[in-house]
Amino acid sequence: MTMDVPAHSLFSGPGSGLLDNVVLQHDNGLITSISLATPSTPGPRSLILPAFVNAHDHARPTASSFGALGMPLESWILRSALGTPVDPYLTAASALARSARAGCAAMMVHYTRPSGTMPLVEEAKAIARAASDVGIRIAFALAVRDQNPVVYGDSELVLSQLSSDDRKTIEELFVRAPMSPKAYIELTDAIASAIAGPKVDVQLGPAGVQWCSKALLEAVAENSAHTGRRIHMHLLETIYQRGWADQHFPDGVVRYLRDIGFLSERLTLAHCIHARPDEIEMIAASGARIVTNFSSNLHLRSGLAPIAAAHRCGCAIAVGVDGLALDEDDDVLREMRLVQMMHGGLGFERTWTASEFLALAIANGRKATGAPGTGALISGAPADFVSIDLDRLDRDRIMPVDPIDLLFARGNASFLRDVVVDGRLIVSEGRCTGVDLPAIERELRGIYRANARQLAPFQRAWPPLAASLQGWFEAQLDCR
Repeated sequence: MTMDVPAHSLFSGPGSGLLDNVVLQHDNGLITSISLATPSTPGPRSLILPAFVNAHDHARPTASSFGALGMPLESWILRSALGTPVDPYLTAASALARSARAGCAAMMVHYTRPSGTMPLVEEAKAIARAASDVGIRIAFALAVRDQNPVVYGDSELVLSQLSSDDRKTIEELFVRAPMSPKAYIELTDAIASAIAGPKVDVQLGPAGVQWCSKALLEAVAENSAHTGRRIHMHLLETIYQRGWADQHFPDGVVRYLRDIGFLSERLTLAHCIHARPDEIEMIAASGARIVTNFSSNLHLRSGLAPIAAAHRCGCAIAVGVDGLALDEDDDVLREMRLVQMMHGGLGFERTWTASEFLALAIANGRKATGAPGTGALISGAPADFVSIDLDRLDRDRIMPVDPIDLLFARGNASFLRDVVVDGRLIVSEGRCTGVDLPAIERELRGIYRANARQLAPFQRAWPPLAASLQGWFEAQLDCR
């Protein structure tokens, strides 16, 4: 059915700039026209923008609710196991709905912590069903690791400092027989057969070089080159990962990835905080993308990624929330604002304009998630767009001010009215239409609270484990 959406202002993309007093028409998931409205549309003012993208996430619960806060990634990633999904559908639906409510048409689900309650293909089906119910596009990559489950090396020094009961608890949670590269490729193929479609892009998801053997990385690179399947991976997120990489790849970890064919336009790399200039240049030359996760890096004290430098050397930049937005609310608009403020320039020198950054973050995010098009609102493009309350955004109305500049000065998810994805209204007046997000979150809280006693052994083991982890990682840096 043909739908007409009036707009006081519409940002179609970097080439066309702002269009005033227009009507966007869409039908069967595609934009059919954008035309001038005659006469001008009365009523509340709206700003229509291309829908946003959360280009790196894991579809998990809020980690701080489980005490995973105020610590570096190397401790946080183990502590966050307390938030392992108790119901894959509900957990994914809550995370996906929060991204949708923040204006996202697409989200990357790098699935690092399966629930263990069902076969992995069935779990992937549950997540795809959640995405369908919410109405959002997803990329899904089952994260895989086959080494270093506790620390980046021999975990005996850490585990030997625990009591026998605590050691047993930690080993049962984290130390398991790894999946072979062949089995992982076959499992990814099975997941793709089960859930891939126009709004679900199944990708390969090695967790990170420190967690993956060379055999696994090389198998992923070979399969991607053969099938065209995209790859999503963390890289050089922390100083400890940098130290590990330098020790194990003395000729350079990014050079190794390049030499095995891992780097390509099919690859998206999350973080790259501690990548060096020559490594950034190799990533840029390959056509791969970097997803920056500014707030997550603040929460985990990981550092500041060289995003402006990467952009200047031609690297494609996208933005992700990583389940750790500044206020843990999955607000990707605020996240884009933070990235723009931090990396947008120094003094009079600008890295990009706000409009340019918005367009590139969306276009590169869509490529990272396999969503069609660049996000530009033009005839024939997917009908993926958001409507912003321009009366609230431009609350003073003293003089004409570019609404994109206003958006990057004061915008957040609360300004969003509607979100349309593939022609479907998935958020109306700030509320998800396909799922009841407040009810889902209440149900999840109830399940976690009821199961809290089962987490007691891990909670008892945590203080000595945390101390042992800190000692191990600090010793690695001291030995460099």
